[in-house]
Amino acid sequence: MVDFVGWAMPINYGSQIDEHHSVRSGAGMFDVSHMTVVDIRGSEARPFLSRLLANDVARLKTRGKALYSCMLNEAGGVIDDLITYFMDENWFRMVVNAATRDKGLAWLEWQADRFSVAITEHHELAMIAVQGPEARGAVHSLLPADAVDDLLEIKPFTAIEHGNLFIARTGYTGEDGYEILLPDGEAGPFWNALLDAGVKPCGLGARDTLRLEAGMNLYGQDMDEDVTPLESGLAWTVAMKDDRQFIGRPALERQQAAGLRNKLVGLVLEGRGVLRPLQPVMTAAGPGLTTSGTFSPTLQRAIAFARVPVGAQDRCTVDIRGKELPARIVQPPFVRNGKTCDGIL
Repeated sequence: MVDFVGWAMPINYGSQIDEHHSVRSGAGMFDVSHMTVVDIRGSEARPFLSRLLANDVARLKTRGKALYSCMLNEAGGVIDDLITYFMDENWFRMVVNAATRDKGLAWLEWQADRFSVAITEHHELAMIAVQGPEARGAVHSLLPADAVDDLLEIKPFTAIEHGNLFIARTGYTGEDGYEILLPDGEAGPFWNALLDAGVKPCGLGARDTLRLEAGMNLYGQDMDEDVTPLESGLAWTVAMKDDRQFIGRPALERQQAAGLRNKLVGLVLEGRGVLRPLQPVMTAAGPGLTTSGTFSPTLQRAIAFARVPVGAQDRCTVDIRGKELPARIVQPPFVRNGKTCDGIL
């Protein structure tokens, strides 16, 4: 167990490698109750979020539909990356990172001053993520038939409510599954029921190797307040095709006009070694730096994200303890739905 921004979190429950493989081949569960759940309610909830988020909430029209976006500062840096769910025109739900809770909530409250909205944090909710090819079936086995009928109909990045449960078909592993919000007093019994159904508990270690294989950024490493989404592999989350004015847009437009200097890429180490954050990278276009790195249990190779010059391609070297080891530059994700992505190996 380790301290994680005030929460006691497990690195693993036994074998981190076994936990990783359980998610890729069966079903694993993560206690992610440290995530911050915030409801935005009011007659101006949609225009508020249209101003607040780089992605466009106009895309949210169906109840339960989710949107991944960055929340930017005026300089275009990332305050947080988050998921927003549309419940109705006067109610949106956000799930915010625990590490950014204080500054994120302060930013929300400050920006909300000019809008008719109320912001409510839900301390009373726990959150369990159940992930893997057998995850949905395991959850379905614990629910009544009418709830299962609803869940069988929802598409990825959609949520439903059933009684005290808020069940979203989302995750941070590259596998199918659910993220389930429920009252904190019900979390223990629900966890134990999942355990009895054969779902394996997983800790932070497996969560990190799974998300990196899946090509998913980690806030504070792969992006932060000093780096824009355009240089963090997140340009796809920025909606600039119309004239919608969101916080940070002028800065992003200036950056585009001047030309991007860096990009976020994937690395696969050619030989033996372990890639870690903050290792120097040398490319033909100039130096870069790894932002995340690990040994991939699925690929049996070391993989990483690295921020490198935009002209970098194909090959590079990484300085690992004074030795420059060869690596290939690839386009993430590395693994999705249990299978190696094209062009990775």
